[in-house]
Amino acid sequence: MPRRSPFLLPSPGLSRRRFVQGLAAGGVLTGLSTPALMAMTQDAKTRHGAAPVLRGNAFDLVIAESPVNFTGKPGMATTINGSLPAPTLRWREGETVTIRVHNRLREATSIHWHGIILPYQMDGVPGISFAGIPPGETFTYRFKVQQSGSYWYHSHSGMQELTGMYGAIIIDPAGPETIQADRDHVLVFSDWTDEDPMRVFTKLKSQGDYYNYNQPTVFDFFRDAAQDGFGAAFDKRKMWNEMRMSPTDLADLSSQTLTYLANGVTPAGNWTALFRPGERVRLRMVNGAGNSFYDVRIPGLKMQVVHVDGVDVEPVTVDEFRFGPGETIDVLVQPSDEAYTIFAQAMDRTGYARATLAVREGLQAPVPALDPAQWLAMTDMMGAMDHGAQPAAGHGAMTGMTHGAMPGMDHSAMAGMDCKPMMGMNHGAMAGMQHGAGAMNHSQHAASASGLAVPSTTARHARTEYGPSTDMRVDMARTNLDDPGIGLRNNGRRVLTLADLHTPSGPMDARGPGREVELHLTGNMERYSWSLDGLEFGKSSPVHFRHNERLRVILHNDTMMTHPMHLHGMWSELESPDGKFLARRHTLPVQPAQRISFLVTADALGRWAWHCHLMFHMDAGMFREVVVS
Repeated sequence: MPRRSPFLLPSPGLSRRRFVQGLAAGGVLTGLSTPALMAMTQDAKTRHGAAPVLRGNAFDLVIAESPVNFTGKPGMATTINGSLPAPTLRWREGETVTIRVHNRLREATSIHWHGIILPYQMDGVPGISFAGIPPGETFTYRFKVQQSGSYWYHSHSGMQELTGMYGAIIIDPAGPETIQADRDHVLVFSDWTDEDPMRVFTKLKSQGDYYNYNQPTVFDFFRDAAQDGFGAAFDKRKMWNEMRMSPTDLADLSSQTLTYLANGVTPAGNWTALFRPGERVRLRMVNGAGNSFYDVRIPGLKMQVVHVDGVDVEPVTVDEFRFGPGETIDVLVQPSDEAYTIFAQAMDRTGYARATLAVREGLQAPVPALDPAQWLAMTDMMGAMDHGAQPAAGHGAMTGMTHGAMPGMDHSAMAGMDCKPMMGMNHGAMAGMQHGAGAMNHSQHAASASGLAVPSTTARHARTEYGPSTDMRVDMARTNLDDPGIGLRNNGRRVLTLADLHTPSGPMDARGPGREVELHLTGNMERYSWSLDGLEFGKSSPVHFRHNERLRVILHNDTMMTHPMHLHGMWSELESPDGKFLARRHTLPVQPAQRISFLVTADALGRWAWHCHLMFHMDAGMFREVVVS
């Protein structure tokens, strides 16, 4: 497919600046329109950019379409109670909540309660935990709230999450609040495209870098030649060209199609959170984007990170943090000036979301310029050693370690399931990849308990990784957790890393792991194929956990993109490279050529989803089922 001109604008007469920043008045144009639907909401009076807060233990949520306009081009969003973001749900730990979800769409829908521990039948994943909610019908979720903190919820059907179906959850603790603040604000960051999401997906399948307008140029070459010499610049460009890979492949989508939102408001709209001088303000930040990692900072103000993925962490003071789709981070700030910009730039540096923290409406603070886009480094492609990655067939420009063929594994399809498949995928034909060596079961690394005290570092590539769905493999992945990631290294600011996070309460289970399960994050950008162990969802069978076992999971990233990996139903207890407990998480970002590990106690019987939270990666196949039995 020929590339579009980077100067082509999304609609006639619409300036580039207006498209990237959005309309000041952009957003939901109307809420619920009929008295019957309005009567079903507990707070029908809403204004755009201020999602209503619904409190209690019984809720009615109406899913429907609402007209929106973020860029000057009218469109339709998928909304809950006519609000984008959806209403903030406020629960209390220990209570049982009842949530009646009414589907007013012309297609099936669902709600997944992200990070919430509950029976699998209430998890809200069509084809895995239930059949979905058909048009015109109502489904009642009911479960006991067993935790407290900042969480969120979203659709798990089709592309509804990308089209507006997401909202925050705040769970008040049964006892005293552990984090003291004078004021509390929720900030849901997301992204919006005026294009039909399936058309976007089709473009990516035809050309994986369709929206990447940070591709190396002749000007970049001459700049590198002036800095490093002609020979070095030529060799650098030659290497990337022969591998048919891009050093700027940081995000699938850019501001060419995305408008970045804070609480459903464009940058030009300037959503504002109020405070009084001297107050201690808690900002509960949710990344509800379908495709965007955000790097968040508040120029002129330090942030104290106190709560991550719904769990308190030992406070750490930073200037900036990166978080991906699915992650939540709470910070405390103590503002003294009248106004501050909450600046969230996309990882690829083509655009940003922003809000303002101010003493009164209408104030603004300077908005910083976007940081320059950076190229991926060799460690992002090769891991710990210069020869640590060997591209697959056709990428013979690099030499590396040989990959011995793995013994054959039985990947026969499972019997059909009662539930309908999600997003057109066959959830009944998943195959569970379980790594091992020699003749061992392909999902586990058998060893004595003492041999599992420290996570293994030797890559165990599955036989299925040597196929058309995988364009590279990393042998010597890096295991360090103190890297903030591409674009944030050595930027002069104190940036949060995974190594900084410590849950003070310690692990939930004192047992060590009885086995290791290793999954490789794999992909082929030319085909825009994403998978686990080289198998897209629908070509594999479930990963099996034994009920109440304690096991280690290793995620080994063989791609050049960062993947936010979300395991439903159970906590992921991140550990250091030497096997020490760090923090309890529900979504873990795995950087390019990185190998991380976490412990799981399989205490949740049933069928669970496990996937990358980048929507198009999940839809393209980076998805597995986990069965606990």
